[in-house]
Amino acid sequence: MISRSTIDRVFESARVEEVIGEFVQLKKAGSNFKGLSPFVDEKSPSFMVSPVKQIWKDFSTGKGGNAISFLMEHEHYTYPEAIKWLAKKYNIEIEETEQSSEEKAQMNERESMFLVSTFAKDYFHDVMLNSNKGKAIGLSYFKERGFKDETIKTFELGYCLDEWDGFTKAALAKGYDLKYLASTGLTIVKENRQFDRFKGRVLFPIHSMSGRILGFGGRILTADKKAAKYLNSPESDIYHKSKILYGLFQAKKEIARQDNCYLVEGYTDVISFHQSGIENVVASSGTALSADQIRLVNRLTKNITVLFDGDAAGIRASIRGIDLILEQGMNVRVVQFPDGEDPDSFAKSHSTEALKKYLEDASQDFINFKVSLLLKESNNDPVKKAGVIRDIVTSISKIPDGIQREVYVQECARIMEISERVLFSELAQIITKGNFEKSKANRQQKGPQQDPNEPPAEYFLAQENTQMGLVKGGVSSAAVDQISILEKEIIRILLLFGNEETEFIEEVETADDNGKLILTSRKYNNNVSAEIYVHLQDDETEFTNTIFQEIYSEIIHQLNQFEKLDIDALVNHKNTDISAAVTSILMDEEKHQLSNWGSKNIEVKTALEILPKLVNDAVFNLRRVLIGKKIDELVKQATEEVAIDLESIKGYTGLKISLFEKLNRVV
Repeated sequence: MISRSTIDRVFESARVEEVIGEFVQLKKAGSNFKGLSPFVDEKSPSFMVSPVKQIWKDFSTGKGGNAISFLMEHEHYTYPEAIKWLAKKYNIEIEETEQSSEEKAQMNERESMFLVSTFAKDYFHDVMLNSNKGKAIGLSYFKERGFKDETIKTFELGYCLDEWDGFTKAALAKGYDLKYLASTGLTIVKENRQFDRFKGRVLFPIHSMSGRILGFGGRILTADKKAAKYLNSPESDIYHKSKILYGLFQAKKEIARQDNCYLVEGYTDVISFHQSGIENVVASSGTALSADQIRLVNRLTKNITVLFDGDAAGIRASIRGIDLILEQGMNVRVVQFPDGEDPDSFAKSHSTEALKKYLEDASQDFINFKVSLLLKESNNDPVKKAGVIRDIVTSISKIPDGIQREVYVQECARIMEISERVLFSELAQIITKGNFEKSKANRQQKGPQQDPNEPPAEYFLAQENTQMGLVKGGVSSAAVDQISILEKEIIRILLLFGNEETEFIEEVETADDNGKLILTSRKYNNNVSAEIYVHLQDDETEFTNTIFQEIYSEIIHQLNQFEKLDIDALVNHKNTDISAAVTSILMDEEKHQLSNWGSKNIEVKTALEILPKLVNDAVFNLRRVLIGKKIDELVKQATEEVAIDLESIKGYTGLKISLFEKLNRVV
């Protein structure tokens, strides 16, 4: 286990904006940072980071927390893994205590697969650099490709010996379970036999965005026509080919800095570009480009430059990816290399300056690229030319932004010498057809056709939602526990103002000279946290929401120990549920900023000025709801013909009326 002192040093050193900036492109927004959510596909940024409070909140999903929780949520790290990642980033030495056998047994399946993959990466890399066969075969291959030692180290390239079970035996000897060797695809198990998947191949480790080993790509070095030239790890719990981009780990910082990403096809294309000084490059690893892969890039930049080699067949096969990129709302440019050249060969035969100049000069928008490519095939045939125009307009229809669509239509009209009106008409038809097909597909998924004489199901749903007071992005008010809402408000006040001291007013019953009871007011100063604690203690109130109760218990513990509320300790709490809930409440305050009403001579009171009222309203409203609930329970007993205490109902009703009076509400 990681020592407490190490964890404390990590929390002291880690900056949430620096950590998240490794994965999400953040832009300054007042005192905070904003970016696109890394958890959902979105066009407008809803992801907020507060450097002051050292917390983050994704308003599109409701997720939030500190640097630790982000790594756990985004990279699926365990708590210790997140600590270790941060320790490595900030050069903090990790102090660990010995793990028990029980703790080792608790390691989940994914973690075991990651451990096996990491061992494999280190093993293959070591074999290539330090064994005679590895140096003679694997290392010599990479050297022949022109890869330098530093490049080989950066991408952690390796070699698997041309032996049936060399790696498998080495892994088993180190204590790794055959189960995980098989589940990662490193070892193929058939009946009682097992052998290495990547036998005799040079290896390209495939990293996640954070640097974890997900899988491998292996290239054969022999001329065996029966074997595939490239072989990838099979799909597994940690490796999904369509959701991974090769080289993203090494490229992410430069992509964000350059605000552009070069997209190539193969492993060696990425490595050669990186070695030539073009580091903002990734590869789809020979697969058709997927929406998930594009979203990975979209977290870092809105600009993609697709690099095609001179092979016409390859271009035709890959050009479909352009429409997919446009569909994600990204900007696409295209660079085509001369015939017989690919990114790998071109980078090796040109200097860094010449390569950069070519990428800049040859870069063109997707319309010009499609026109130059497709018009050659039309041979001035009017019918084929019309097909080219329709193809380009179809691509334009994928763009979600209306202004961009219009600009591209105008550009297409200019290049193709055709009326804008005709193009806009065609565009409208394509969009309408697309919407109809989507609607049709949705109807088919939902089941049988709707009766035309009846309103659709959406109509009744909307009615129900209205009646129940449906809130945006949430659930109906009927499903929302009113008590939980009020409990959250108390927690919010404690987190924001718990350490504030303010003046409260208490109504005290006294008797006059004639013995008549009268109410008098008494002013006193108290901390907000202490005031709330006294009220809840008097009522013997327990929070019904488990997380709120845990947060409240932590707050009371802090007050008893230190007589002061430590928000940072709650934000960085080892219980991620507590951390997430606290963060969510704090960041909700950051989302909305009050307009400058002072400039319009309208005075708006601050929360601190009305703090006593906020506290009293929160406590009294909770009492009111709890009393109402108690009355309902007693009345229900009455309907079930159970003997009840009418005096109790009368007493609770009197309390409820009194609370309504204090809240200035009508019963």
